[in-house]
Amino acid sequence: MKRRILMAAGLTTGVGLFMPGRSQAQATLNLYSARHYNTDEALYGNFADLSGIKINRIDAEPDPLVERLRVEGDKSPCDVLITTDAGRIERARQMGLLQPVNSAVLTKSVPAHLRDPGNNWFGFSKRARVIFFNKEKLQASTAPQNYEDLADPKWKGKLLIRSSGHIYNQSLVGSLIAALGPEKTETWAKGVAANLARPSRGGDTDQIKGVAAGEAEICVANTYYYVNLMRSKKSEDREIAAKVGVVFPNQANRGTHVNISGGAVAKYAPNKEAAVKFLEYLVSPAAQKYFAEGNSEYPVVAGVELSPQLKSLGTFKEDQLNARVFAQNNAEALKIMDRAGWK
Repeated sequence: MKRRILMAAGLTTGVGLFMPGRSQAQATLNLYSARHYNTDEALYGNFADLSGIKINRIDAEPDPLVERLRVEGDKSPCDVLITTDAGRIERARQMGLLQPVNSAVLTKSVPAHLRDPGNNWFGFSKRARVIFFNKEKLQASTAPQNYEDLADPKWKGKLLIRSSGHIYNQSLVGSLIAALGPEKTETWAKGVAANLARPSRGGDTDQIKGVAAGEAEICVANTYYYVNLMRSKKSEDREIAAKVGVVFPNQANRGTHVNISGGAVAKYAPNKEAAVKFLEYLVSPAAQKYFAEGNSEYPVVAGVELSPQLKSLGTFKEDQLNARVFAQNNAEALKIMDRAGWK
């Protein structure tokens, strides 16, 4: 498990390594983070400057971080858990690792469908899962318009999507279970598996690159991977993005599936007051702008300025299904995809 050691940087950014048993007069916040984006350094540093609270951070991949929190139990120093995908943070809630937060700031700022109904966790950034198409072979009007269309036999050998084992797809399929029911979703998943241009491999960026290279005509990926290609300093990345177009699915009905990067107060947080202040800071205009500019994610708070590239994708209708619902469907979604032959 990697740790990011920033003792020297802590003098200017307010971020330092947590050292159990160390005496600290300064107010502190112990953060467990599964986000690994460079601009998050500025995000945390800005909070330290504004609040005078020093952040002691441990970074790790999402699943090991939740497991660490579980193993530590009531001895855990963690105040705040931040992770990607509602499925992961909901899993932490189900394991009894989080506590509800009573904050008018959070409930007012975070839309109801992007937070736990019991206020155990809150979304702070959004990532839409959309359909991309090869501009040489298709137009926006001839590409699939709905997730359901991806199972149409007309796309046989023309579709790319990452593996069923990845939580992004489990959450997407979890939303389809809520919309269509398990039986229709399994029929759909079989169609998706039959339409693959090749066995699933790689991440979302690999699917976009495959479509740009003509390996397939369409793919499914999160918007921020595409926008990061658009914003890349490498000309070859920008050229890839230029060859690919975007369709926001299901605009005529329930809207596009949107997932989150979210945060929560740990059940045994030793610095709960600081933890709540930090979560409230994450919905401030300054923090929301870091999310929008740093990793090309959509802010959850309305009215925050987007990067020109993200703004160029246009506005879209998003599915209002509560994130806890599709997150709770993850396990069933994986079983459905396994039975469908989606590896």
